[in-house]
Amino acid sequence: MPTHGHNVFELSEQQVQDSFHAYLQSSLAQVKAEKLIDAEMLGSAEGDLMITGPALCLYFAALRSVTYPPSVPLPRTSKSLPPIDLSPTNCPPAFIPFLRVWSNNVPAIQSLSPEHQHDLARIICGLESLSFPIPDNITRIAAELRAVSIEISQRRTFQERFGQDLQAAIDHDTTDGESASPGIGRRITASFVPPPSYETATTPSPSPQPSPRVSSYAFPEPEIPNLSGPSLTVPQSSSSSHSPSRTPSPSPPSPTVLPPDAPAIQIIRETLYACMAEVLSPTPSLQSLISSNPPRGYFATVSLAILCASTSSISPDGAVIGVTGQTLKLSECPREVRPLMSEFVGIGALAREIEEEDNEAAMELAQRDREIPEPRLQQVRRILENGLGAELESVRGGERSPSPEGRAVVFANRINALAMKMMSLPAFKERQRDIFKVLKGILGH
Repeated sequence: MPTHGHNVFELSEQQVQDSFHAYLQSSLAQVKAEKLIDAEMLGSAEGDLMITGPALCLYFAALRSVTYPPSVPLPRTSKSLPPIDLSPTNCPPAFIPFLRVWSNNVPAIQSLSPEHQHDLARIICGLESLSFPIPDNITRIAAELRAVSIEISQRRTFQERFGQDLQAAIDHDTTDGESASPGIGRRITASFVPPPSYETATTPSPSPQPSPRVSSYAFPEPEIPNLSGPSLTVPQSSSSSHSPSRTPSPSPPSPTVLPPDAPAIQIIRETLYACMAEVLSPTPSLQSLISSNPPRGYFATVSLAILCASTSSISPDGAVIGVTGQTLKLSECPREVRPLMSEFVGIGALAREIEEEDNEAAMELAQRDREIPEPRLQQVRRILENGLGAELESVRGGERSPSPEGRAVVFANRINALAMKMMSLPAFKERQRDIFKVLKGILGH
């Protein structure tokens, strides 16, 4: 197949970032036009838009790719400049893991029928497929694109510009008045605010970092299949929290002592914070990650703490056992906290289910003198810490076997999505900088 704008030089990270955000704005605007999201949702950045948006951008890029190996034509800042592709030969080292996972999925995406490409896009958006059955690899592809999106969303440069991307999509083609609230005429403004800058967590009064200016590009509008369809409803969160739990293990002392009447979200928050120290202290690689890449390291620690707490701090009847002994039942949670609580308990139930399945399979293999594969939860922990790119490299290197249909990736994404939702809550944001100081203190930095 032809190469589009062959390049032998390495692109800068800034060039790739600018191009990605230009395409992200286009993708969000297109999805808004297809009625999968509306201006109000873009303005509030509700749900898991930080995951869905970049994942759709990667999906659209896969449909556009016409080279082998797959590459992405970058937006042209001037018609007089030659076309440039982002390819394995010129990709900055920081983005090679992302590009590798994406390029490995491009042939599979392009080989899908239009109907199944439609289903893939819906699954990326958290919607159910319209056709049945679907190919087994669609779930895995969607999970891997969302996993790359999660890693991209933890980059500080992305966080600082995401609000501008949302606003550009809100303002795109507003002649139909969709960017204004019905009956009010109010212009919708993107309310997304980046999380605290952990690099400055140890300074007394950190100064806010200015967001980079988003350049205007004359980029082509991608050809995107119609994603809209009948009964386009977002599935509601559900909990399968009836599985028995192991006896909770002791946790390190929490940075604060909660009063008996502490709000539900504080009990969940402090339980997670205690588990953060528990997962951090025996993991040198995680300690190094926090030192070298604070935002990514902090996020990985929160996600690993969710997995730890959901399996060790849940009672048999599905209540959270707080760090000071309080128990919190779902029925005691305020309505706005219940979805998080249900997902937290549900993650623990699924972790135990996966562990039981692996134990049963290991016993059967041992009886037949067959090699016992690595437990899937161990793979999940590595994905949470290192990202999908590093994990797939070890799989391709023959060190491990991938889980069927990408189940480990799907589960890791579920944990990461909950971490992102929790970290965006005011009750978590107000304590994140203090907790990061505590973690840095534990590491002796």
